[in-house]
Amino acid sequence: MLTRNSRKTEASGNMCNNASYNVVLAGNPNVGKSTIFNALTGMKQHTGNWTGKTVEYAKGCTKINDKTFSIIDLPGTYSMISFSPEEDVSRQFLVRDDIDCTVIVIDSSVLERNLSFTLQVLSVAKKAVLCLNLSDECAKNGFIIDEDELSLNLGIPVISTNATKKADIEKIREKIFDVCTEKTKCFRVSRLYDGIDISDTEKRRQNTEILSARAKEICSHCVKKCGENISAKTRKLDKILTSKITGIPIMILLLGLLFWITAVGANYPSQLLSCMFEYIKIGLVYIFDFFNSPDFIKGFFIDGIYTTLSWVVAVMLPPMAIFFPLFALIEDFGYLPRIAFNLDKFFSKCGAHGKQGLTMAMGIGCNACGVTGCRIIESPKERLIATVTNNFMPCNGRFPMLIAVITIFFSGSACVLSGSVGVALILVLLILFAVAVTMFVSKILSTTLLKGERSAFALELPPYRKPRILKTIASSFLDRTLFVLGRAVVVAIPAGALIWLLANIYIADQSLLAYCTEFFDPFGKAIGLDGVIVMAFLLGFPANETVIPIIIMSYLSNGTLTDFASYEELFALLTQNGWTVTTALCTIIMCIFHFPCSTTCLTIKKETGSIGWTMFSIIMPTAIGVAICYLIATISNFFI
Repeated sequence: MLTRNSRKTEASGNMCNNASYNVVLAGNPNVGKSTIFNALTGMKQHTGNWTGKTVEYAKGCTKINDKTFSIIDLPGTYSMISFSPEEDVSRQFLVRDDIDCTVIVIDSSVLERNLSFTLQVLSVAKKAVLCLNLSDECAKNGFIIDEDELSLNLGIPVISTNATKKADIEKIREKIFDVCTEKTKCFRVSRLYDGIDISDTEKRRQNTEILSARAKEICSHCVKKCGENISAKTRKLDKILTSKITGIPIMILLLGLLFWITAVGANYPSQLLSCMFEYIKIGLVYIFDFFNSPDFIKGFFIDGIYTTLSWVVAVMLPPMAIFFPLFALIEDFGYLPRIAFNLDKFFSKCGAHGKQGLTMAMGIGCNACGVTGCRIIESPKERLIATVTNNFMPCNGRFPMLIAVITIFFSGSACVLSGSVGVALILVLLILFAVAVTMFVSKILSTTLLKGERSAFALELPPYRKPRILKTIASSFLDRTLFVLGRAVVVAIPAGALIWLLANIYIADQSLLAYCTEFFDPFGKAIGLDGVIVMAFLLGFPANETVIPIIIMSYLSNGTLTDFASYEELFALLTQNGWTVTTALCTIIMCIFHFPCSTTCLTIKKETGSIGWTMFSIIMPTAIGVAICYLIATISNFFI
């Protein structure tokens, strides 16, 4: 299975299929393995600064001295004991007979821990090269590693590298060529592996202590000068960012800052894009009129498909283009693992896993990405809990509706700029409420449907690193923003067609859309909404961005998705159609707690392999949203 970024290699598949040698890259997460892979193959796979970023293997090719080498980047793993699917994938490759060289990439600043993994790999690999990556950080932390002594102890070539330096990448290329062509011999020292058997799971567990002891022994011979594993700067920051007192408040403030920047910054580019698409629409109308196209065809393609598509792009692109790069910079800095660390005690009490905090953070950007990110959780039970509850995090596509409703009903101003702090604060409170519900549901699932033994929480806290600002922003925009937008565009096209048909096909004097809204109106009123809002959520299944324009279109009865010129105009339209503070509050609740979008549902089906769990992921959050809205409406009616 190739990752999305490696599929372009298939275009040059003939070169890979005819490769002279096969090389694999193995190592722990967050050691620069994928960076080395990109440098060797010229590919642009996304690299991150937290555990589990590479969850599938990627394949590429390179030429060294006129020889073609197939390069495979295995998932980052901490052991060969096969606790997780990633470790299964890695082990399956390492035991293959057609692997000519295994490049073991480790973090040289934590040599002892990484050597235990190295010994496990060497127990199955025929020929290998040990790459002591992050050598600059190793030097800063006071380590001086004797490469020759380490090579003598392991029986394989050892090189110190910095994956961002071209000269060091060339050193790796040379060693790969020399090992594959047997110019450099690998002599595995037999005493390292006496009594080691990793073919049986229980024996592998028993041998972990043996390997750790041998790793410590080797490290004592090869490290000439040893400092502390974590720099003074990292220790000082961790005392603040992972403190029981300041850790959670800082996380909340940072989240609020991200929302505030996104809410304020996305307004202007959204307006510019809307204006641009409006000019394009005028041109399209001219073209259709020039060819005397029937009104039905013109309306179907322009008012239906094009208008919906332009709405999705104009509303979704700006906040994603702001939020994702900012989120990626925090990720590159090394803060996300600290979030998981801070939240682990809360998730532990709920029978879930601390890494679920990371997947929830990803879900704020895109629930489909958050569901995919659940692969970093080793336990199948806890991974499934994180998967089916990820939709509680409001994704980027729901922000426009949340911001609009909060601004005109709760921020105290109809102006985005003057009310932006209030909007950000309310959004943070809503996120915290969603987190609380997530933990509550996780607790119920862990004691009922998904009862089972909990896994241990093992998460490496990497050193803080200066973010590579331009590279991170560019990579985030290409790998996340455009990718998620592309998926939204694909589902927006048929959604636009369906919405237009429902609004423009009439039976008697009413459109099909009007009949549908009337049918759902009693149910909607019972839960504090109305039939228009209920129908808008149902039609918004392909893309959440279309919910607000569907509501506007239905109230105006004009058969075309319509933008609003200002929040004042939107407020007037909504109140004229019976909206109250209760309606606004229930709409916000349903916006957070309702079924996932179509893209997320497909992702859940892919990750779980179960239609049953996919349906559960649809019904469960919707039922919770309906229950909360019914409670709010009942209380409101009692006092009013």
